[in-house]
Amino acid sequence: MWMGDYPVLPAKELKTGKELHQIVDENKEQLLGRNGIDKFDGVLPFLPKILSIAKALPLQIHPNKELAEKLHKQDPEKFTDPNHKPEIAIALGPFEVFAGWKATDDIRVLFDVLPPIKRFLPAQTAPFNNETLRQVCQNILTASDEEIRKTQDELAKTPRDNYGEQAYILDLLPRLQEQYSKEDPGNLVALLTMNFLKLSAGDAIYIPADAPHAYLSGDIVECMARSNNVLNTGFCPRADRDNIELFNSALTFAPHNAEEVKLGTSQTDKSKTGKTRVYAPPMSEFNILKTSLKEGEKETIGAIAGPSVLFATGGEGKLIADGQTHDISEGYVFFVGQGIEVTHEATSELEVYQAYAE
Repeated sequence: MWMGDYPVLPAKELKTGKELHQIVDENKEQLLGRNGIDKFDGVLPFLPKILSIAKALPLQIHPNKELAEKLHKQDPEKFTDPNHKPEIAIALGPFEVFAGWKATDDIRVLFDVLPPIKRFLPAQTAPFNNETLRQVCQNILTASDEEIRKTQDELAKTPRDNYGEQAYILDLLPRLQEQYSKEDPGNLVALLTMNFLKLSAGDAIYIPADAPHAYLSGDIVECMARSNNVLNTGFCPRADRDNIELFNSALTFAPHNAEEVKLGTSQTDKSKTGKTRVYAPPMSEFNILKTSLKEGEKETIGAIAGPSVLFATGGEGKLIADGQTHDISEGYVFFVGQGIEVTHEATSELEVYQAYAE
């Protein structure tokens, strides 16, 4: 479910069906404010979504701004904007994800102890560094279907003890093969080189532009800079894979361990009662507030100097803003213009997220 003003799948006003980008465009001063117009070119700078993932989404990166501008100019139908797309994902329950790179030592040890994957090493591997890792990915992604299948068959027969602390690879391998195939190179790239995280409700990750990731299962809040650009290279049919050399050349090598991927929360001065936390990724386009209320509790979010999109992921209550009172419950979505204070009153345990820019 998309909840932004991006023209591909824009949110619509419930009463009129009017698309959000039209409403914003006709009321920029009122809804975005002068700061929002000047800073973000008169559009909503972020795109919030709810994803429910039952099957691994494609192994992908989102191009950085410079590359996005180039790709948009070359092929505007495929790359529909010139913007970058760093993003965060917040777990609404159990959430499994491949994100960023494992620590170099954890990757190197696999290539030391697992003979089947040595075929993907470049001729020169000392020292094993990020350029070695880039070449390993290139070699896996360009290998034949037969070579990929053979490698996975051999890994499946390798004793569990050989994997050490990364024995989970043997548990995930057949699961990924069942979802796609033994010929999908994404299975090897993800399992051998990327962090595998199992998160719980409220946990979050940050994915910078050009960083590899693949969401495996779970329900999440996702929010990103205003873009729909993507390069896919695994966990998808061959026909849907993008140019391997382009993908590989664009890779960034941060984050480079599981802890670097995680995004915590902190207190926020937007909260009047302390029942709201903020996810603040290292980017300028947005932050996300999370308000958690028990039955009978209230929270007021102070006026924000920019636009926001507010949505409930659980519970029921009342939303009071700009002199009006609205029902709010799971699945309700509101656009909040700049300068508007919002109060929540929970009639049952209520959880609300609010993505905003200022």
